[in-house]
Amino acid sequence: MKPSPLRIHRPTTVDETLDLLAARGDTGKILAGGQSLVPVLNMRLAAPSDLIDITSVAGIDDLEVSGADGSEEICVGASVTHRRVERSADVTRANPLLGEALRFVAHPAVRNRGTTVGSIAHADPNGEMPMVLALTGGRIEARSRRGERTLDAEELNIGPLETSLESDELITRAIFPALPAGSRTGFDELARRSGDYALAGVGMILDVDGETVTGLRCGFVSVTDVPDILDLGEAVSGAELGDASTVAATVAEAVRDFIDPGGDIHASADYRRHLAGVIASRLFRRLCRSDGSSGRGDARGASGRGEDSLVGATGDDTESRRA
Repeated sequence: MKPSPLRIHRPTTVDETLDLLAARGDTGKILAGGQSLVPVLNMRLAAPSDLIDITSVAGIDDLEVSGADGSEEICVGASVTHRRVERSADVTRANPLLGEALRFVAHPAVRNRGTTVGSIAHADPNGEMPMVLALTGGRIEARSRRGERTLDAEELNIGPLETSLESDELITRAIFPALPAGSRTGFDELARRSGDYALAGVGMILDVDGETVTGLRCGFVSVTDVPDILDLGEAVSGAELGDASTVAATVAEAVRDFIDPGGDIHASADYRRHLAGVIASRLFRRLCRSDGSSGRGDARGASGRGEDSLVGATGDDTESRRA
């Protein structure tokens, strides 16, 4: 299938891009990696009059970890691909969850072209990146001819595939805070086939002091309309890591009570709810068994699969993660 007729613009500066958005934002679309937009155009689910290709725009391709230890931030420019973020040792050290979740984004070929900021702007509730931005307390910076503003995830996401961005605004970068020492992170999801959207997915940040749990936050994929965050700190704070099996049941029940998934041809609402609870329970137990290497300071992150994982062990480019 082919997209409907449209005009393609290839600006080379942010200012030129903002001019185009000011003139054509209501009927135009921004193209970065195109891994979400192009299929939509080809199926004619969207028919913009203009396509603004930002892949040659200078100054939005930076990926850096800046700031002093303990207050570092990961700044991801609008044209930075998933693959660059996934493979950055500095990113993994500062915020392991980001790299862990990225390994579940479709296939390597998609991650080589798709952009992290583009995924956030797309605001798909089945996408991993909007959830990670919300769970880690991240934010985006958006510019237009009217000025610049900063939005956190709660302000940005207002519905499925819907954000609070104005038609003339461009997200120039996404900012993910570094996670504090003592945080253990994990992500897991289940899909019918490798590369498919998840039936359910859970991201988790577990805060630990010695052998005691001090906090727990969960984010979700494919089971909430926007990236809602469940804070279970009050429910699990003070629990010992050795009591993980008992506490995991509480975590699973809380997750099932919190989410309100929809059903479709792939899975019923009840199945998605049940699956999210199972993933959360297993992920919690895995993080409690960890020696802490899944937190900051270990470039490997928490990507190692334990016996409770719903997916098999992965290599760098393995496509059997969702089996």
